[in-house]
Amino acid sequence: MSAITSDRPDGWGGRLRRNRLVRFLVLFVSLVAVEAAAGIVPQIFAKQHPAARETLVLAGAAAGALLALLLYALIVRWMERRTVRELALSAAPGGLLAGVAVGAALFASVIGVLAFLGHATVTVPAALAFPAIACALAILSGVIEELVFRGALFRLVEERFGSLVALVFSAAIFGAIHAFNHGATWVSTVAIALEPGVLLALAYAATRTLWFPIGLHAAWNFTEGGIFTTAVSGGQTHGLLKTTLTGPEILTGGAFGPEASVVAVALCLAAAAVLFAIALRRGHWRPLSWGTPAP
Repeated sequence: MSAITSDRPDGWGGRLRRNRLVRFLVLFVSLVAVEAAAGIVPQIFAKQHPAARETLVLAGAAAGALLALLLYALIVRWMERRTVRELALSAAPGGLLAGVAVGAALFASVIGVLAFLGHATVTVPAALAFPAIACALAILSGVIEELVFRGALFRLVEERFGSLVALVFSAAIFGAIHAFNHGATWVSTVAIALEPGVLLALAYAATRTLWFPIGLHAAWNFTEGGIFTTAVSGGQTHGLLKTTLTGPEILTGGAFGPEASVVAVALCLAAAAVLFAIALRRGHWRPLSWGTPAP
C-alpha cells in the first residue's frame, strides 16, 4: 500500500505553529504567567518570614527572569523551528553591559538636565541601604517586557510588515498599557510611546539581540527608582538617593515620574536617532512589506 502524501505535512498543528498571532499569544500568556508567579510566590513566603522579604522578592525576580528567558527560547525553538539568535548566549555579556551603561547614563542625564535647570535636587541620606525591591522590579520588568514587546510583538509584526510598522505599532501598544498606571495622563502615555517605546524597539533593531534592550530597560528603571528614588511609571520605591523635583509637570513628569518629562523624551529620542542610524548602516532596517500573510 502506497503512503498518502499531502502538501501540508504538518497538518493543523503545523499551521498553528506558523501563525504569527498564535505565536504571539502563546508567548504573551506564558511570559505574563511567569511574571505573575514571580510577584506572588515570594510574597506568600514573605508572610512566614517577614525579615527576609526583600531577599525573597529579589530571588523571586531573578528566578522569574531566568525562567522567562528559558521559556521564550523553548517556545520560539518549538514553534518557529529555528535557533533563537536574539538570545544567543555569546552576545549576552556584551549586550547586557552595553545596555546597562546606556540605560543608567540616559536616566542620570535626565536628572542632570533637570538639576541644571533648577528643577531637581539630589541629596544623600544619612543611612544607605541596597534597594532590593527596586532591583527586583527592574530585573523582572526589563526581562519580561522586552521578551513580550520586542522579542514577540515587534519581531513578529516586523516579519510581516517591516520595521517601520513594527516600530509604530509596538511603541503605541507599549504607551497604551502604561495609560492605566498611577499618575498617568495623556502626556505620559504619549511620552512612554515616544520614549522607551521607540528607543527600545530601535535598540533591538540595531543589535538584533534582546540582551541590549533588556540591559537598557532594567538599568533605566533601576537608576530611576533604585538610585534617584523617583517614581517609575507611577510606581514608587526606595532608592539610595533622595531626589526632589519641583516645577511644571511637563518638566518633572508629575506623579507618573520623570519618564513623562519632555527632557526624558528629548534625550531618549536623541539616543533613538543614533540607534536608527546604526540599524540602517548594519542593514538591519527592514523595508515596508505587504508580503504573504502568515498561514
